[in-house]
Amino acid sequence: MAEAVLHHGRSSDPAERRRIFRAQVAKRNAALLPGAANALTARIIEDLGFGAVYLTGAGLTNTTLGLPDLGLVTASDLVDATSRISDVCELPLLVDMDTGFGNALNAYHTVRRLERAGAAAIQIEDQVFPKKCGHFAGKGVVPLGEMLGKLKACLDARQDENTLIVARTDARAVQGFDAALDRAQQMIETGADVIFVEAPETREEILKIAELPAPQIINLVIGGKTPMLDYAELKTAGFAFALYANAALQASVLAMQQVLGSLAEHGSLAQVSDRLASFSERQRLVGKPQLDTLSARYEGS
Repeated sequence: MAEAVLHHGRSSDPAERRRIFRAQVAKRNAALLPGAANALTARIIEDLGFGAVYLTGAGLTNTTLGLPDLGLVTASDLVDATSRISDVCELPLLVDMDTGFGNALNAYHTVRRLERAGAAAIQIEDQVFPKKCGHFAGKGVVPLGEMLGKLKACLDARQDENTLIVARTDARAVQGFDAALDRAQQMIETGADVIFVEAPETREEILKIAELPAPQIINLVIGGKTPMLDYAELKTAGFAFALYANAALQASVLAMQQVLGSLAEHGSLAQVSDRLASFSERQRLVGKPQLDTLSARYEGS
């Protein structure tokens, strides 16, 4: 198993998860960071031995609303999802807060809520509202001063010094790569803990991002604009995380299409029975054995 997949630590204490995540960032070893849109996916990520989870805004929109990533989820939707994942998954959780759901005061308030809900790190981006998926066309970014004001609000809102603020810029697609680097540098100087330059379009751009004087996240999207560099090269470059925000979601969509398509065609699941998790495996993943033990303790059964 690749080094980046092994547990770097887990805890039932949200404060300890934040310390664990900060330590992961400091290693800059391109730790693999899978995205989850719900608590079940987060439990699977934990069960497979990954070291952290990313709560994906796009995935949350797709799975809960059945709609594209166009800024349609609310702050309350995101806080609720953060709480549900944190309740059942002991890995550190990086939460995609999109644009902060309004102005700097809205961003401040949302950081407070997400931190209380269990977030170990919170991501804020510089798109105009309503935002779009980072790999969609037609994006826009707010003036730099507005973004830096929001970033300062996020940094001030933290109650725990180990809660990290990730600053993302989408300026590459709007103003060009040099402008994106300039924005990233300004975000670093403002105090961002981690930098996320979205949608670089060449290997050379990716490696240039890695030279920034702060830890970075690289987002690798199957079918997106960014070349799919392998883990070894990303680790050598010094990225903190290699983000696969919606790989699990894309895999589940295809699996559902194939299994339910076979059911529709054949009237049974005989042809695809090997594509289904067993009943017992499903119960194991959602922690039924542990709840059975608690039930026996409290109910005497």
